[in-house]
Amino acid sequence: MERGTAAGKTGARASVVLSTDSVSGPDGFDWWGDMVSKAVMPVSLASEHAKHFKGEVAALELVETEFSAFSFSPMSARRTPDHIRSSDPENYFLFLVHGSPIGLEQRRNNALLHAGDVALFDTSQPLACEFQDQGRHSRVSVLRLPRAAVPLPSHKTDRLVATPLAGRTGSGALLTSYLAGLRENAAHCGPTELRRLGTTALDLAVTFLAARLDTSPELPVESRQRVLLARINAFIDHNLHEQDLGPATIAAHHHISVRLLHALFEEEPETVSATIRRRRLEHSRTDLADPRLRHRTIGEIAGRWGFRHPAAFSRTFREAYGISPTEARTARQD
Repeated sequence: MERGTAAGKTGARASVVLSTDSVSGPDGFDWWGDMVSKAVMPVSLASEHAKHFKGEVAALELVETEFSAFSFSPMSARRTPDHIRSSDPENYFLFLVHGSPIGLEQRRNNALLHAGDVALFDTSQPLACEFQDQGRHSRVSVLRLPRAAVPLPSHKTDRLVATPLAGRTGSGALLTSYLAGLRENAAHCGPTELRRLGTTALDLAVTFLAARLDTSPELPVESRQRVLLARINAFIDHNLHEQDLGPATIAAHHHISVRLLHALFEEEPETVSATIRRRRLEHSRTDLADPRLRHRTIGEIAGRWGFRHPAAFSRTFREAYGISPTEARTARQD
């Protein structure tokens, strides 16, 4: 995504935020149309708010893909055969609706998408999109999927465009949760880590689409393993408070052997147990620094995050951070 002259602010090296704020009112809509044509695909835009149009996009570049969060005044978009002949990046885009409803038409499919819905569109085919005006900005999150990176039959995948795809359960819930966390934490990631995170995002998206097509066996082994690892990491995060959380529990929940679980983590920076311990410590340290939790004892905070014995927690905490839990709490409250 190009930064353009209206860049409002920049974040980490891999992220950029673009906004109409630095463009005068009458020129903002033209700038937005030019930005969309370059960053997504050429389209024709129309809006009743063109004279006072406002828009912002926060984009995270992930080497093989890109994740973007858009917020803008209500408008409509059309992509015609002329647009496609002019420029076709040959991408699918998977998007999640956050705000006002969106009407989408492509390949004779029509869908009215509401907040929480997920849908797919294709840059290689004409489309019409109506971002409905309900007195507020339209908001969508978008993940770019290069057609060459989607190991699914294109004639089957094309059938999914402009149809509502369940995003609240199963692989859809995992994908949307992963993307939300990716946006929040990407500023702390280096290029190598971002590359791996981008690959996982693609794998989760492909797994999500494959489930809609019932073609999971066609996914590469590596993709299935990365998706399984993402599921396991999500399970760990959601169950840190359980004192019996460990390799055996995790393996049983995912119907795999403990040996396979350890094998999945061989390419990760930490073992399974080290991952659990670090995340528990991070949450405990955050709680110790929270003034709203001063009424809780250190033992209660430790127990909240799965530590059985306060003494063992204090020892582990000091080994990790060089200070005791009491010192950590006092330092943050000074």
